[in-house]
Amino acid sequence: MDAFLKDYPFAAAWALLFVVGLLRGQGTYWLGRGASGAATRVGSEGEGRWARLKAWLNGDSTRAGRTVVHRAGLVAVPLCYLTVGLQTAILVAAGLVRIPWLRFTIAQLPGVAAWATIYSTIGFAGWSAAIAAFTGTGWGWALLAILIAVCVVLIVRRIGRRALRSAENDEDAHAPQ
Repeated sequence: MDAFLKDYPFAAAWALLFVVGLLRGQGTYWLGRGASGAATRVGSEGEGRWARLKAWLNGDSTRAGRTVVHRAGLVAVPLCYLTVGLQTAILVAAGLVRIPWLRFTIAQLPGVAAWATIYSTIGFAGWSAAIAAFTGTGWGWALLAILIAVCVVLIVRRIGRRALRSAENDEDAHAPQ
């Protein structure tokens, strides 16, 4: 095995990334597939883990994934491996809409191969270069700190808007009619 890794580092990296991508995609698909059945049994009045799961399944990100899967069909599965952010939504949506497992797996293979190729060649080199560029000087650290601060502010604002919307909905539900 050591000789293989020494003589063929690209092949070893590609094979490892292929397996990781395949397992991650299968796990996400089965999460959506299993959750679709379990969450549909939860009523709208439910609270707890299944109610939160049902809310997530009906949320914006998974709705976007379902929309893409409905419009593009199986083509969305391999193409999602070339995206950042939409990949999980599409993979879980494939399970939610119950694409047959064998079709999903066959459609997944070219996407996983492309993902493994990108990350075993330019992907990690690109991430390493970006990190080195950001952290090589004081300006890089300052830019990274600003970027993190902006993300935190956006997340806090989004959570605040959701809480406000939820409070408004509660007020509307309890208002005398």
